[in-house]
Amino acid sequence: MTAAGIIQRIRPIFSFEALFLLVLICGIFLRFYSLDLKLLHHDEAIHAWFAYELLTKGSYAYDPMYHGPLLYYLTAGMFAILGASDLVARILPALFGAAIIPLVYAIYRLGYLDRKQALIAGLFIAISPDLVYFSRFLRHDIFQLFFTVLILVALLAYLERGKLIYALVAGLAAGGGMCLKEDMPLFLVLIVAFGVFLLWRKHVPFPRTWKRDILLGTIVAVGIMALFYSSFGVHPEILETGVLKAYTHWASMHGMCRICGPWFFYLLLFLLYEIPVFFLALFGMLQFADHHNPFPVWIGRIKTWIHIRKSHGLIPEGEGSDKGEKLPIVPWNRKELFFLFSALWFLAGLAAYAYIGEKVPWLIIHQLIPAIFISVYMMSRKKMVFALAGCVFLILMTWHVAFIPADVNEPIVQVQNSEDLRKVMGLIDASDSVVIASENYWPLPWYYYGDVWNKKMHFYGKRVDEGTIFQVNPDMVITHDQSSFISLQGYDKKTYKLSYWFSIYDNENRIPEYYVKRDGKMGSINIDIFTKPGLYEKAGLNSPVPVV
Repeated sequence: MTAAGIIQRIRPIFSFEALFLLVLICGIFLRFYSLDLKLLHHDEAIHAWFAYELLTKGSYAYDPMYHGPLLYYLTAGMFAILGASDLVARILPALFGAAIIPLVYAIYRLGYLDRKQALIAGLFIAISPDLVYFSRFLRHDIFQLFFTVLILVALLAYLERGKLIYALVAGLAAGGGMCLKEDMPLFLVLIVAFGVFLLWRKHVPFPRTWKRDILLGTIVAVGIMALFYSSFGVHPEILETGVLKAYTHWASMHGMCRICGPWFFYLLLFLLYEIPVFFLALFGMLQFADHHNPFPVWIGRIKTWIHIRKSHGLIPEGEGSDKGEKLPIVPWNRKELFFLFSALWFLAGLAAYAYIGEKVPWLIIHQLIPAIFISVYMMSRKKMVFALAGCVFLILMTWHVAFIPADVNEPIVQVQNSEDLRKVMGLIDASDSVVIASENYWPLPWYYYGDVWNKKMHFYGKRVDEGTIFQVNPDMVITHDQSSFISLQGYDKKTYKLSYWFSIYDNENRIPEYYVKRDGKMGSINIDIFTKPGLYEKAGLNSPVPVV
C-alpha cells in the first residue's frame, strides 16, 4: 500500500471528532478512576451526612453556611438508588465535571470556537488539576460551574437559532445554579450587563420574541428556586427570609475574615496548578487587545495635540510622527464578541474573588473556565505547540494532587481529612465500644452514621475525667492531642493526624524549593488514640510502640 493510501486510511482516526471524543474519554477517566481513593474532605463529609439525613429523616432547611439545597437533594437521590458511600457521594460531581467538556463541543458547533480552539479548550478542561480535583469532590462548585457554562451555551444557541427552548434551558440552568451557591449572581449580573451592551450597540440581532422568551426563562428559574429553597413546600418561610439570611451570613463572613488570604491568592493558585493556561490567557488578552484597538479615539486626540504643538513650534519637526499608529481593527463578529465576553468574565472573576474575604481553593474554577476560553484566542501553530507542551505540566500536577494515596502538602486540599484516619477507622471497626472525648471528630459521624454511631460510640464532645472513661470501659478512646491525657492506665497511646493543610508559615522561606519538590511541613489537627492491648492485632494492623 502506498503512503498516500495509508494516510487516507488513518486520517479518520485523527479527525477532529475522533480527537475530541478521545479528550472526553480522558476527562471521564480522570474523574471516575478510583473515585474513592482518598477519604472525604471535611466539607464533603458534612455534605454527605446532610444528604443522608435528608434521605433517612426527610429533614432539610436552607442554611447559607452550607449553601443551597440542590446538592443535598441530588446526593440523597443517588444514595437512595446506589446506597450511601464515598464512591456514590462523588459520582455526580464527577459526572457534572465531565459534562462540561461536551458543552465546549456545543460552543464549537454553534460557531464560536474553531476546531483547534475547541480541542485545546476541551483538553485543558479534561486534564486541569483544579477541574479534575474538584470534579472528584462533593462540593457545590462543580455543579454550579456546569450550570454556568450551560447558561452560556443555551444563550449562544438562543442568539443563533432564536428558539424558545434555549431560553427555557438557560432559565433551568440559572435556577439550578442559584440553588447551589450564593456567588452564582456574580455570573448572572455579568450576563445581563453584557446582554444590555449587545442591545445598545446592536452588534447582534436579537430574536423578535426576546422579551417574552427572557420572561419565560426567568419564570422557570424562579420556579426552580422556589421549589428547592422551600424544601418542596415544607419550609415556605425560606422564600421570605432566605435572601436576607444569605446576604447577612456571607457579609459577616467577609467582614470577619474567617478564612483570609491576600488579594492575589487565586493568582498564586494559577501559578501553582494552571500556569500554562494562565500565561496563554494573558497572551490571548494581549492578542485580543491588539486586534481590537481600544484606543482609537485617544490616538486621534493625541495626533491633534501633536499637530497643534508642531504648529506653534513646540515640537521639532520629525518628532511625534504618527507612522505606524494606526492598528488593524478586526470586525466585531459574534466569535469576537464571545472572546470579549470571556475576557470580561475572566477579569470580573479575578476582581470579585480577590475582593471577597473568603479565600478557598475551589473558587478558582469559576475563574479558570473563562481563562481557558480566552487562552485559545487565535490558536496559531506556535501557540498550539506551547499549549500541548503545557499539558505535560497539567497532567503531572493532576496526578500529584488527585491520585497519590497519601497526604500531600498542597494548598488545593485546604483542610483535608488525613489518610491516617484509615488506621483509626480500622481500630474503630475492631472495637466493641469507643469513647470520643474531643471536639474534633469529623468525618467520623459520616462514616459511622445510624445504628453504628448510636450503639458503638460514646460521644462527649470534649475531654472528660478518667473515671467517666473507666466506667464505660471502652476498647478505644479518642481525644484531641491539645486536650488529652499523658496516659491512661491499661491503654496504649498513639497520635494520628485528623486533618491537615498547607502551612505557608512553615514554607514561606523555601518557596522556590517547595514549588519544585511540593513537600515540607504541614499544619494539622491531631488526635490521640488510646487502645487496649491487642486491638491493633485484632484490626490487622501493626501495633505501635507503647508511649510510656
